[in-house]
Amino acid sequence: MKKLAILIVVMGFGASAFAQSSPKEKTLFERVSNVEKKIDWFNFYLNMQGSFDASFNYDRNGLSEAAFKMRQFRIEAKGNITPWLSYRWRQRLNRGNNGSGTIDNMPTSIDIAGIGVKLNDQFSFFAGKQCAAYGGIEFDLNPIEIYEYSDMIENMSNFMTGLNIAYQVDDNHQIQFQILDSRNNSFEDTYGKNLEDGRAPLLYTINWNGSLFDGFYKTRWSASIMSEAKDKQMYYYALGNDFTFSKKVNAFVDFMYSDEDIDRKGIMTGIVGLEDEHNAFNAKYMSLVAKVNYRFLPKWNVFMKGMYETASIFKATENVEKGKYRTSYGYLAGVEFYPMESNLHFFCTFVGRSYNFTDRAKVLGKNNYNTQRVEVGFIYQLPMF
Repeated sequence: MKKLAILIVVMGFGASAFAQSSPKEKTLFERVSNVEKKIDWFNFYLNMQGSFDASFNYDRNGLSEAAFKMRQFRIEAKGNITPWLSYRWRQRLNRGNNGSGTIDNMPTSIDIAGIGVKLNDQFSFFAGKQCAAYGGIEFDLNPIEIYEYSDMIENMSNFMTGLNIAYQVDDNHQIQFQILDSRNNSFEDTYGKNLEDGRAPLLYTINWNGSLFDGFYKTRWSASIMSEAKDKQMYYYALGNDFTFSKKVNAFVDFMYSDEDIDRKGIMTGIVGLEDEHNAFNAKYMSLVAKVNYRFLPKWNVFMKGMYETASIFKATENVEKGKYRTSYGYLAGVEFYPMESNLHFFCTFVGRSYNFTDRAKVLGKNNYNTQRVEVGFIYQLPMF
C-alpha cells in the first residue's frame, strides 16, 4: 500500500512538472484561427475532471480497485444574444440520454437548458431546465470542482425544469424565487405504485445570496417545499456561509436539513430494507460540511474538508422504528497546482468515508464500514470557442 501511495504522489507531481506557467488562456478557436474572438453570443466549454483512483476498503482486504476514471465530463454553451437576452445549455456526456417517461420530456443527462431575460437592473428570470436554487456554498460550485459530495447532495434531485425569478436588492444582496417540477421521472418510477400523485408536483424555493462586511462573509441560504405525492411534502433548508480571511485563506461552512414525508433520497429506504416497497416514510437528514483552502503560493493550494451527516426516521410506521439509523463522516485533504491563469489544475487528494450504524440499524443487518481513496488527476473547464 505504501509503495502504491508513493507511486500515485509521484505521478501527480510529475504531471504538474510538465505544466509550466503560460500566458492568459485563449480559446481553441482563437489558437487555431489566430483571430481574436470579439463576440459574446456563443461561448463553448468542456468541463472535465479525470483521475487515477486507488480505492481501499479495509473491511474487505485493503485495495478494492485501482483505475483511471473520468468522473465529470460535460459540454456547455452559453452567451448573451442581446443586452437583455441570454441562454445556457449544459449536458453530461457520461449519462444516458433517454428522455421518454420523464415529466418534462427532457433527458436527465441535460443539467441546464433555457433562456435568461433581464427586465431591468433589478429583475431578471431564467426559464427552462436549471439547477435548483438550493442554498449552500459547495452546492453552487461547478461539479467538476468537487472531489466528494456529501450524502445529502449526492442523493438529491438537483436539475429540474421551471422558472427562476431574481431580484437584485442592491450590489450585495439578491433574492431568488423558483418554481420547478418536483421530479424528473414519472411518479411511479420515483415513488412507487401505492401512492397517489398530487395535482401540482412542484418544488418552491426562496433563496438569499448576500455579501456582508466588505465581502468577508457571504451567504447562500434557502428554504424549499416540495410536493412529493398527495398530502406528502418534503421540507429542505440549506445555509451556506463563506468566509474570506485573506487573499490566501478562505473557508465555508454549509448546514443542510431535510424532512421528507416520503424518503426521496433513498438512504433510509436502503437501510430499513424497503427497496421492494420503493420508499420509506418520514425520513430526516442532517448534513454539516466545512472546508478550508490555503493558497500558500500563487500557484499552489492545500485544503482540508470535513463532513458530518445523520439519517433518521422522525415518526414510526409499521415495522420501522423512530430514531437515528446512521451517522456518516467524510474527511478530505489535498494539494492543487494551478499552472496557468485559467482554472486548469492538477491535484492529489485523499478521500475518506466512515459509516456508523446504530443498534436499530444493525438489527436489520447493517454493519459499520470505512472507505478510503487516493486520487491524482486534473480539473479543467476548457474554453473551446
